[in-house]
Amino acid sequence: MTQANNVLAPIEKSKIGQISQSQNEVDLLIDQSEEDLADDRAEEVEGSIEDLDNQAAEKADKLRAARRRNQAKKKHYTEDSIRLYLQEIGRIRLLRADEEIELARKIADLLELERIREKLYDDLDREPNDKEWAEAVDMPLPAFRSRLHLGRRAKDKMVQSNLRLVVSIAKKYMNRGLSFQDLIQEGSLGLIRAAEKFDHEKGYKFSTYATWWIRQAITRAIADQSRTIRLPVHLYETISRIKKTTKLLSQEMGRKPTEEEIATRMEMTIEKLRFIAKSAQLPISLETPIGKEEDSRLGDFIESDGETPEDQVSKNLLREDLESVLDTLSPRERDVLRLRYGLDDGRMKTLEEIGQIFNVTRERIRQIEAKALRKLRHPNRNSILKEYIR
Repeated sequence: MTQANNVLAPIEKSKIGQISQSQNEVDLLIDQSEEDLADDRAEEVEGSIEDLDNQAAEKADKLRAARRRNQAKKKHYTEDSIRLYLQEIGRIRLLRADEEIELARKIADLLELERIREKLYDDLDREPNDKEWAEAVDMPLPAFRSRLHLGRRAKDKMVQSNLRLVVSIAKKYMNRGLSFQDLIQEGSLGLIRAAEKFDHEKGYKFSTYATWWIRQAITRAIADQSRTIRLPVHLYETISRIKKTTKLLSQEMGRKPTEEEIATRMEMTIEKLRFIAKSAQLPISLETPIGKEEDSRLGDFIESDGETPEDQVSKNLLREDLESVLDTLSPRERDVLRLRYGLDDGRMKTLEEIGQIFNVTRERIRQIEAKALRKLRHPNRNSILKEYIR
């Protein structure tokens, strides 16, 4: 993510910084309006009934006007920040085909250096310094640092020269649960990934290749972040296709299509269509008011002594992410951790018990466990699990 932060400097400086400042100003205005309204209401109680009615009407008008002003200011701040960002990236010159090839070669060299660094980390069980890294590639330290700098600059230039492509794609995914700024940010991360994976020897332009990665990053972010309960990416994409098909059939028929008609056009069974439609439903808050007086909440009438759906989903996601992290270890390290912490059956085994299983001493098992845990503490491995820590 350090590379992402360096590459996305235009976003961080011109967009996020100004949006945060602007958002704070808008929030202060809204808070002040609400405080003023509360004070006004307290004063109204002390007046006559007739004055109360007149003042209430007047204050209601003022409140509506204040809200309109706040919304206009909020929209103005957002549009200004986006406009400034677009102006900044618009000044960056697009690359020629020969420049893309040259940058791609330097990026490939950078990635090779990064692979050597990863191997050094596994061998040393710590982050290697530049001197050790240079020795591993058999280069003098100054020459190595120059080579590393050229590779990183090439990657930055490749990404920044194609940020306009991110904006054009992000526009197509507006109003789907994420703000335009977030869509740009996620698409830019996909662009970085494209720069790392691009193979210039296959003969196509970088923009053609990067489009797929940008779209994938944006759609995955929408699937992960736009809903209270996360849906799998493939299911989210199917829901989007169902919505498009429903809209198209409505235009063709001049009426709302039936489930059978949608299923036929989508080439799926009605049962599958209903299952997907049910999955697409948004959750209802337990704080939803109940009754005319709205003095009760939905959660007051629901009794549950088991796990919530959110907890179940979170556990399933944690299990999947934990498996993916363990897969980065050697088979022996992975098996030792599974037995030591009871990841399979819930029963934690002692070092002695595990040693008997592998026919080695308990001290050897302790060394394997310690090495595996050191690997898992590296940010490249444990970052995926940090979101589960509260």
